[in-house]
Amino acid sequence: MADINPAGMALAGNPHPITRSELIPAQRYYDETFYRAEVEHLWPHVWQMACRLETIPNVGDWVEYSNVGKSVLVVRTNDGIKAYHNHCRHRGVPIAGGSGDAHGNCAQSGFICPFHGWRWNMDGENTFVYGKELFSQDLLDHAELALKPVRCETWGGCAFINHDMNAPSLRESLGPVLDRLDAHGMSNVRSEWWFATELPANWKIAMEAFMEGYHVMMTHPQLQRSVPGLYNARYGNDTGGIGLPIDPDESVEDNIRAQIENLKLLGSGMAGMVHAKEIEIAEQLGPDNPDVQLPATVAEAVPVWFGLVQDAISRKLKEKGENVPDLNAVCVSDPVNAVEYLFPHYFLLPFFTSYASYRIRPTGPESCVFEIWSLTHFPEGEEPEPPIEPTVLPFDSQDFPMIPRQDYSNIPIQQKGLHSEGFEFMRLAKDVEGLISNYQRLIDGYIAGESGVKLAAANRKLGGNFDGPIMDLDL
Repeated sequence: MADINPAGMALAGNPHPITRSELIPAQRYYDETFYRAEVEHLWPHVWQMACRLETIPNVGDWVEYSNVGKSVLVVRTNDGIKAYHNHCRHRGVPIAGGSGDAHGNCAQSGFICPFHGWRWNMDGENTFVYGKELFSQDLLDHAELALKPVRCETWGGCAFINHDMNAPSLRESLGPVLDRLDAHGMSNVRSEWWFATELPANWKIAMEAFMEGYHVMMTHPQLQRSVPGLYNARYGNDTGGIGLPIDPDESVEDNIRAQIENLKLLGSGMAGMVHAKEIEIAEQLGPDNPDVQLPATVAEAVPVWFGLVQDAISRKLKEKGENVPDLNAVCVSDPVNAVEYLFPHYFLLPFFTSYASYRIRPTGPESCVFEIWSLTHFPEGEEPEPPIEPTVLPFDSQDFPMIPRQDYSNIPIQQKGLHSEGFEFMRLAKDVEGLISNYQRLIDGYIAGESGVKLAAANRKLGGNFDGPIMDLDL
């Protein structure tokens, strides 16, 4: 493939461009000038996951979404979800929240500026100006006083915002990966819990820790079996695309036991990725169940067993009233990867019918807010109260699930290592760490001011690229 900027010349506005797709300059992870280029040229033009919709279930409910110095109010109105820039049209004071990610309900009182008391309703219309007679009438035009809208689209139980009114739509930007996740029931899940922490690391370092399975052998040894190959939940193994690699030297029964133990480790280590209710169903189909008839060879038995488990999970959860998909059908018609990445800062870890989801926001060149949700289905009418704000923990807290805790042990020290004298580049494996290169070069496309159409086309190539190769993005 052709590398961008092969001559190695700095691109306009980009102090540290990628000149070879397998080498990522270390300065991109700590240089203040590069961080400012992202703030000015990337974040104003991308779709950002602003909130989960169950946090604003009632008309008038609002949440504040803040990122890189911009505050947005996302509101549930009678006409759907809307978003506005969070500033008073008088003298710029935030009309709600303003100190981070706040929430409330404006159905009765509207939004009231704490400085001079100007008011707006949930539809962004100005409803009160204190001392109107003090102002020139042309400064009080009704349309001009309305809150400035921010583009807002919903998908997957989330509200996404974009500051660029001319950017391609959410679906144009992210592409078929949204359809595949829809087929797996993403729009029907709700959050069970929500954790957050601040990491002393660049936001891209935190993202990249989840873009490949290459690190599993060392970072997550509990997920690694004594057989050749890396663990990967849905990529390139010989169990039909799910589970652990099989061990042909062990019995069918021992292989099934190992698969169940692995599901338990994923459940305890990632919570939402494999839910306890799914593990319970899998255990009922263990090797001690006389009604489970499997082929005699391990290579045939393990995929058949996973098919039985997926069928049982779909049937039993539907019987409980959960709107889950037919897993065996959608794994053929709409396969998903162990990690599905939605550029630039949100990704999902699907397995059966539940998910872990992650969102990462920069708070500076070498710090970021890292959030995790556990998502699953519930019978209609039996949904629990959703978490309205995250449980904030230190990044080294033992209260985090095991798998992110293990990743958190690497991320801060990696950030420090980037400053080592003589460390110039990340060196990527072109066939399995390609997603890192692809999304980094897409960032360069935004900094270079490429057209929205070209950026959306490149963005669509990132869906399904976990553990994938470096690609030609035509940027």
